[in-house]
Amino acid sequence: MIKMFKRMKKNWGWLAVIFCLLLVQAFCDLSLPEYTSRIVDTGIQQGGVEDAVPDRIREEAFDGLLRLMAAEDREKAEAAYSLEDGLYVRKELTGEEREELNAPFGKAMVAEAGLAEQGVDVLQLSQAQLQAMLPGVLEQVEAISDSIVTQAAVAWVQDEYAAQGRNVDQMQTDYVLQSGLQMLGLAGISMLAAILVTFLSSRVSAALGRDLRNQVYRKVLSFSSGEMNHFSTASLITRSTNDIQQIQLVMTLLFRIVLYAPILGAGGILKVLETKSTMTWVLALGVAVIFAVMAFLFAVAMPRFKKLQTLVDKINLVTREILTGIMVIRAFSTEKHEEERFEEANRNLTRTNLFVNRCMTFMMPVMMLIMNGLTVLIVYTGARGVDEGAVQVGSMMAFIQYTMQIIMAFLMIAMVAVFMPRASVSASRVNEVLETEPSIRNPESAETPDPERRGELEFRSVSFAYPGAEEDVLTDVSFTARRGETVAFIGSTGSGKSTLVNLIPRFFDVSKGEILLDGVDIRRMDLKDLRSRLGYVPQKAVLFSGTIDSNLRYGREDAPEEEIRKAVEIAQAADFVDEKPEGIASAIAQGGSNVSGGQKQRLSIARAVVKQPEIYIFDDSFSALDFQTDARLRKALKRETADATSLIVAQRVSTILHADRILVLDEGRVVGQGTHKELLESCEVYRQIARSQLSEEELGA
Repeated sequence: MIKMFKRMKKNWGWLAVIFCLLLVQAFCDLSLPEYTSRIVDTGIQQGGVEDAVPDRIREEAFDGLLRLMAAEDREKAEAAYSLEDGLYVRKELTGEEREELNAPFGKAMVAEAGLAEQGVDVLQLSQAQLQAMLPGVLEQVEAISDSIVTQAAVAWVQDEYAAQGRNVDQMQTDYVLQSGLQMLGLAGISMLAAILVTFLSSRVSAALGRDLRNQVYRKVLSFSSGEMNHFSTASLITRSTNDIQQIQLVMTLLFRIVLYAPILGAGGILKVLETKSTMTWVLALGVAVIFAVMAFLFAVAMPRFKKLQTLVDKINLVTREILTGIMVIRAFSTEKHEEERFEEANRNLTRTNLFVNRCMTFMMPVMMLIMNGLTVLIVYTGARGVDEGAVQVGSMMAFIQYTMQIIMAFLMIAMVAVFMPRASVSASRVNEVLETEPSIRNPESAETPDPERRGELEFRSVSFAYPGAEEDVLTDVSFTARRGETVAFIGSTGSGKSTLVNLIPRFFDVSKGEILLDGVDIRRMDLKDLRSRLGYVPQKAVLFSGTIDSNLRYGREDAPEEEIRKAVEIAQAADFVDEKPEGIASAIAQGGSNVSGGQKQRLSIARAVVKQPEIYIFDDSFSALDFQTDARLRKALKRETADATSLIVAQRVSTILHADRILVLDEGRVVGQGTHKELLESCEVYRQIARSQLSEEELGA
């Protein structure tokens, strides 16, 4: 998966934006529990009074508190207030300065309230009386918990505000409303950040998927037949679709969840530690249990996840074979056998998917049970703290929220980790395609053939063996075909005829020897330049979805209409093309399934003629034609290709009777070459082929 990130260099800017938005979202989400605590503790329980440091205090009340403070605390308190119209008004203080004043003010307020209950007025006491009484009072205050001190101090401040004539109830309402609006603002910012992150993550992931599909497609187009055979068509289709889809899905989750979860989890832990709560052991216990559950599930499910893509490959392979060979299957009545083959592949995939999904389905309720169990444990433990005055209700609620955020972070990572093995396998499979170096490559410095030798093709001691094969398919083949000549190849099935002509466009490279086109080794020519000089008609005619016209223009889009028409007539395709309502604009279905085999062959020949190449390669391209059509087509081709070189692979001797030279192949070797008459006299293999196909009269003609 790491290599996938390297392929996203142009999107690093957007990833930085996503990361910043996630920080904003995490900050907002982690701030909400604190506001909940404030509303409950300060807004509801303390009436909107935050601490024991009032914003305004009457002069006599302030003097009374100062008399109950230590000298150092008294100096800080006096420095924090200024006298205005009989009221001491608090100056602008930092959070730390206010925290330092909170404890002295709170203890002084509790002490003053205790003395007042005894009927003692602090201001009426002499300094000697105060010094004698103060140690005992302060000792009693120190024995009280901080929570009780805070509550008592808040009650004192509320009474002080009421004595000043201020509306305490309205102060509480304003505080709750202000905190609630701040919470809504944070929630809105968090929602907006989440929407933007989701949008940008989807865009970036979709762009990655698009780029990967384009890269895989371009890479596959550069593959030779050797690489195509190595990967198989079904596997390449799976890698281009399902595998990239898996990568795209996981990348979206990575940007949206995996980047966010650690930020949220780490922030939650810091917030919990800031609370200085005694319940942090509950959080540690929950995380440990979640890790144990995740480790167990991954140990069970991960091996199956890694098998899924292989099983998808298998079912695609079986499906493609069945759909491609449906006519043969019906002809041999083997539908039941193929159904069983598909059923087995489908069953294996379904069984593995079910097992993995059941594991993941089991994970969610277990995680929810852990979360709810932790909530109960926190409430149980926190209730004791509330009862003892060590914990406030709002603080306990905030702790629960922080804990749930931390647990949810781990849960999100666990959910994404489920997809990681399958995506990792998919990424490896896609990278395997992208990192495969084609065996057929352009030379670093291409050579341009001599125009004066146009149409000249020479094989020099060419031998060839398929990748991984132990024996050569072709051995020491040598011949020269010059401009205007027709060179034919004939031999028994498997003698290497098609392999020989497939070496010319460099579908494979020769194992030994060299092939020269216009005097230049084809391995030193630019591939596009080489193939632009060839008009190739494959053994199995291939048409593409579109129209007859678009298929004929496949090799030369700017061909004039009259040349298209001429090519159709040369290929003897005018009769069935004219019969169609839309003529040359008639639609061709995928694979040319709406035309016959003979019609596909003729359109393939017409496509090569439209290109007007230097060399025509006909790889058994007349096999689906009847004798009369074959004869007319070859006669028309002879006129059209008078200035070009024609290479014809044939099974029928009648197709190549008038060739300028015929090469006879037997087990990959040239066992004879010459004209028809010369070979009848000099080549036993050719003589046997000719006698099996022609009458005595035709042999003597």
